[in-house]
Amino acid sequence: MNYVGAIDQGTTSTRFVVVDRSGRIVGMDQREHTQIYPRPGWVEHDALEIWSTTEAVVAGGLAAAGIAAEELAAVGVTNQRETTVVWDRTTGMPLAPAIVWQDTRTDALVDELAAAGGADRFRSRCGLPLATYFSGPKVRWLLDHDPRVASAAAAGEAAFGTIDSWLLWNLTGRHITDVTNASRTMLMSLDTLDWDGGLLDAIGVPAAMLPQIRPSIAEYGEGRGMLAGVPIAGDLGDQQAALFGQTGFEAGRAKNTYGTGCFLLLNTGTRAVASTHGLLTTLAYQFAGGPAMYALEGSVAIAGAAVQWLRDNLRIIGSASEVEALAASVADNGGVYFVPAFSGLFAPYWRSDARGLITGLTRYAGAGHLARATIEATAYQTVDLIRAMEADSGVPMSTLFVDGGMVANEVLMQFQADVLGVPVARPVVTETTALGAAFAAGLATGFFENLDEVRSLWTEGRRWEPRMDAAERQRLLAGWQEAVRRAL
Repeated sequence: MNYVGAIDQGTTSTRFVVVDRSGRIVGMDQREHTQIYPRPGWVEHDALEIWSTTEAVVAGGLAAAGIAAEELAAVGVTNQRETTVVWDRTTGMPLAPAIVWQDTRTDALVDELAAAGGADRFRSRCGLPLATYFSGPKVRWLLDHDPRVASAAAAGEAAFGTIDSWLLWNLTGRHITDVTNASRTMLMSLDTLDWDGGLLDAIGVPAAMLPQIRPSIAEYGEGRGMLAGVPIAGDLGDQQAALFGQTGFEAGRAKNTYGTGCFLLLNTGTRAVASTHGLLTTLAYQFAGGPAMYALEGSVAIAGAAVQWLRDNLRIIGSASEVEALAASVADNGGVYFVPAFSGLFAPYWRSDARGLITGLTRYAGAGHLARATIEATAYQTVDLIRAMEADSGVPMSTLFVDGGMVANEVLMQFQADVLGVPVARPVVTETTALGAAFAAGLATGFFENLDEVRSLWTEGRRWEPRMDAAERQRLLAGWQEAVRRAL
């Protein structure tokens, strides 16, 4: 067995990668799935489409690698985390559209829950503020508003899961999740790593709907269908998988992933660090039989999704990759700032009522300035996260390790280094989310011997040094903060 595989189920697409013993991706297939926007603020996915797309990319990835499924030592799973699926245990069919993490329909319910104790009512137990982002209130909304879900739950037939649970159900027939995904529901205790009865009662979610919580690096069962007989092992939420793929195994290591959203994680070791600056306390990973490793996280809702908005809604670019050249066609942003608060603002603001805006428009501004403002918004939001993380941890960041689809954009990477004032480092393998799931699968099954072996596989590919003077950096950041103030 010379290969491990990983299913990487993301917000806009699903991919399957085949990884060899040197940590190289030797085969990959990727396909987008439909984004459904039935009402303002609502974002849905079709869970059956996600599963059929998963089957297709597994076949495509194996074909690209030129191997058969039986040549895989194991397959790991990583996923968009808070997206909520409820299905029928008997038929295996979804009972409602999946509610995506970006969806804000639970805002009234979140306000109702906060009225009894504030936005931080549950933070000491689960590490999370009350926000539309998380899964628990989404389940409650489905129970309150979808008769099929309510009826199945009353009969004990409704199964809830984040996307990893949905995939693992279809892959193994087992209703399970891991600690990293469970930590994003608002329903799991950070101390016990189990469902918290008090949280379930307060939010209104029946325990019978919930999957079993397992360690992240563990074996979950044998695959079925196109992965028949292949061990399914290793399950991490996508951002924890990216930290794992960046070999962020020790306390103090951080990474930022630039995808649909933007997610900064700092490993805090075996200690769950409470944030006082708008960050989340979450799980980083757990080995079977080992202690849990925790992390601080800063989450931005809209990063690459803003580029997709330029492509799909405004149609000023034909493909996402064109935004870099368009942004580079102008020398600066021309005074234009774009706050992409399509789903409110996440960390460190946590304002679901914030809305997107573009400021500083004059007759001078053109498509290039809007493209540049879109790219710069991702960098500015990252600065907000890093400053909050430095305040919580007391440790200034010396190098920002980056990954995700947007890191191919060199205009963005240079601007990130400039506006942050520290170097930005990109690994040779930028698909670190999928790589992290492959590492987890390999470690769970003995394909990789230990963390030292995996650590030796990480290689830096490119580094950007800051070139902007401090006065210009402060001027730009002040403009960004004024734009955020208006969005709030």
